[in-house]
Order: sequence, then C-alpha cells, then structure tokens
Amino acid sequence: MIAWDDLRLVKAIADTRSLAGAADALGVNHSTVFRRLGTLETTLGARLFERARSGYVPTTTGEEMVRLAERMGEEISAMERRITGQDLRPSGELRVTTNDTLLVHLLTPVFASFRRAYPEIRLEVIVSNQTLNLTKRDADVAIRASDRPGDTLVGRRLACLAWAVYGRPDALAGQPFARADIRHLDWVGLAEPIAGIRAGKWLRERAGADRIVYRVNTMLGLAEAAAAGMGLALLPCFIGAATPGLARLSEPVPEMESGLWLLTHPEIRQTARVRAFMEHAARELTRRRTTIEGKAADGDGQEADAGGDDEADAAEIAGNVSPVG
Repeated sequence: MIAWDDLRLVKAIADTRSLAGAADALGVNHSTVFRRLGTLETTLGARLFERARSGYVPTTTGEEMVRLAERMGEEISAMERRITGQDLRPSGELRVTTNDTLLVHLLTPVFASFRRAYPEIRLEVIVSNQTLNLTKRDADVAIRASDRPGDTLVGRRLACLAWAVYGRPDALAGQPFARADIRHLDWVGLAEPIAGIRAGKWLRERAGADRIVYRVNTMLGLAEAAAAGMGLALLPCFIGAATPGLARLSEPVPEMESGLWLLTHPEIRQTARVRAFMEHAARELTRRRTTIEGKAADGDGQEADAGGDDEADAAEIAGNVSPVG
C-alpha cells in the first residue's frame, strides 16, 4: 500500500531533482531519503527515477506517482481550507507572508497591536521575497508589494507604494534634485538576484551603471548604505522616512509606483482569525497611508497619519473584501 508520505517523497525528489534537495524540503536527512526511496522501489518492483546529468529524472512510473501526489495534495489543501473556513472563533494559528522590508519598516507594529487585540491567535510570519502559494496553504494571508497580486485571491489594494531618491541631508549641497546632474553623483544600487527589478533598471538608465559605486542584494542594506553617505539611493518612501540620517531629495518617482495588497484565499476569508487579521491590518495600514504614499514630510510620526477619510477607507476595505485582478 502506498502511503501519502511515499507520494510526498517522490514529488519532492522530482521537484528538486536531488536527494539532498528532497531531504531539505521534507526536513529529514539525506540517508533517510535514500533509504525510503530504495524501500519504495523494492516494494513496487519498479524504478521511479533515473540518475541523469541533470539529476534525478522520474521514470514513467515515477511521473504517474508525481501526478497522483499533486492531485492528492490539492485535495488535501482544499479540505484544509474548507475545515478552516468553518472556524467561528478568532483563535489558533495564522500564517502571514510578506517580504523583509515591509516587515522591518512597516508591519512589525501592526503585528504587535494585532497580538494585543487577539491574544488567542498565534502569528507565524513567513518572510520571503518569493510569492508563496495561498491556494496550497503555504500561508493564510499575504501582504505584497505588487502590480499583479494574483487573480485567484481576494483582498484589497490598501495604498500606492511610492519611491523617491534619498541621501544624506547635505548630499546635494543645497541644490534641488531636479537641477542636479545625477550622472556625476555617486549612487548605491541593488545587486543580484534583485538587480533586475524596476528600481535597478531606473537607476541604470538615469544615473548610468558606472556611477553605481556600491551594490547590495537587500533593500535594508541599501538604505543603510545611503545613510552612511556612500551615495544616493532610490528607496520606497516608507523605508527612507524610517531610516535615521536620510532625507528625501526628490518628489516620488511616478514610474516606480506599485500597490500594497492585503490578500487571502476566498475559501478562508470568513474564518474568524483571518477576518480579524484582515480587518485589523487594513485599518492600521490605512492609517499609515500618507507615509507609504510619500505624502508625509520626513520625520512625521505615523500616528499623525490617521484621519477621518482614511479610517472610513479602512472600514470599507476590511468589510468588503473582493476578488482582485
């Protein structure tokens, strides 16, 4: 009899093309994967993988097992969503995914206030710059900076994420940025694997690759480098405003705008803990919208961002979750 763990093993090997990769994905050691695969092939009387230059390649039998594992995984995820969606009490575990920059400079106070409001809900925050699959329950809620949040989810665009040029207050010697010759200034930029995002392209086109004197593969490091006086940086306004030693030197750059989205899967949106978080996060992030959109003066506190119109918008967002697309 083939067990679910056997199917997960075969799929993990097929996905990663290696025993070591499958071991990491399953949280076991390499020898365990090797032993379990050998036992399964002996039990079935058939080889499931061929060892090729590119790694472990499924045989015809192996491919059938991978397809079966995918179907069963989808059914199990659907069942979990249905069961979770029947929960009526705001308690239990809630998994939220976001990226590192949103977590450090924007979301931690929101998570802290949520925990105070709902002490029976245990938060698990998954920091990833990759888009996790909410359909497969990699997470329950996603807070994403994106122009294309996914058409299988429901939620709202809470704010427009604005970007501007930041640097030390004396970086331009009192000269307006619009009149400065930015191709003669030092800049700090993004390194691989994120150098290809829109901010990296903007900087290469406007300043030139030869003026980028320092590169780092994290937005947090980019802000710190600019604050240390290594050069100017193109940053999200909420990061620049929160980084000591930085001043905003330009107006928000229109072509850099993207959306800040609060998303969940339609089958669990009425779950008590999911709805509680969606309402709370929408309200708190809407209160910070002027900072996120680059409309608040640098140094203004986030508490000053609250206003009647924003509060009304937050209520609408929280109470009227709809498909995105």
